[in-house]
Amino acid sequence: MGSERRALRYGIIGVGMMGREHLYNLAALPGAMVVAVADPHPGSREAALAATAGLQSVVPSPPLKVFSDHESLLDSGMCDVVVIATPNMTHAQILLDVLAHPKTHHVLVEKPLCTTIEDCYKVLEAAKARPDILVQVGLEYRYIPAVAELLAQVKQNAVGNVRMVAIREHRFPFLVKVNNWNRFNKNTGGTLVEKCCHFFDLMTLIAKSTPVRVMASGSQSVNHLDERYEGKVPDILDNAYVIVEYKNGCRGILDLCMFAEGSRNEQEICVVGDAGKAEAFVPDSIVRLGSRMSGREGVQTYEVHDKRVRYEGLHHGSSYLEHMEFALAVHSHGTQRPAVGLDDGLMSVAVGVAAHKSIETGKFISIEEILGRKVV
Repeated sequence: MGSERRALRYGIIGVGMMGREHLYNLAALPGAMVVAVADPHPGSREAALAATAGLQSVVPSPPLKVFSDHESLLDSGMCDVVVIATPNMTHAQILLDVLAHPKTHHVLVEKPLCTTIEDCYKVLEAAKARPDILVQVGLEYRYIPAVAELLAQVKQNAVGNVRMVAIREHRFPFLVKVNNWNRFNKNTGGTLVEKCCHFFDLMTLIAKSTPVRVMASGSQSVNHLDERYEGKVPDILDNAYVIVEYKNGCRGILDLCMFAEGSRNEQEICVVGDAGKAEAFVPDSIVRLGSRMSGREGVQTYEVHDKRVRYEGLHHGSSYLEHMEFALAVHSHGTQRPAVGLDDGLMSVAVGVAAHKSIETGKFISIEEILGRKVV
């Protein structure tokens, strides 16, 4: 960003763990300053103030203004951009409030876009009336350097026509959040929406096609079974296999396990085409690339790093790169659209919703059934 541009003023709505992660990323971003935060939870507000007290921002920022509700932050007129990092079930209403507000605030909303298809449609409809507002969905796994390199190789036809996409996430259980909101499907949308929308977004991007049907098997086998909240046992899945079939004949599979702390890599992404194979490993940040013609001996293995990243954070620099690109879209004054738009957010949720329904029914579920319309 050029020095002639005025620094963008950011407000963060929801300053729990992920909201503060955005705060740290924005502090490292040239041309950005966090001027306000909003959160109804006193502990989170105090943590945000404590975080900024010792934070060295690239752009000198005024004292942080703290609000207890997002409406007051929006009314203040202090912000050019707002980041929504609140619990999943609150995304829809906050987005609708931003889109209806007379003051223009561009928005980066954390994943998932919403927890239900109905709410996603409400947001998409409201956004049509506000073309002056840019909305980016926080599906930042696209920006993880090793994943971005894999995406670039696929786009450059390194593997030929993509026929199979396999994504494995083997990781630790869900972290503790404020009031334990993430322990129940009614709040999260379900694990395959809350967590796995990232991977369904990547699958669809790699397949270069539209998902048409989904088959899944999953359960809650290990995690949170001994926990009780107001007498209720958490109901979130901790493992699943999900198959996604695409209109162009490509297939994707997700292998999710959330009691696999013994893994070296949290994510492994494998793309196989008719000419070759590409793999990305995170957090090792390694890419492997091979062709059918060169065989096993011709496989290249190399590390990937993005020198633009000034803050690695919780997601290997991807949140920083996400903010950097969205800031460019905001500065473009409408000539550049967000890289990850509302339609992308909708489709990533739709595949997750279909996967949960497949587990419940034991059947393939069509995306048309979930969306209530024909897919193209």
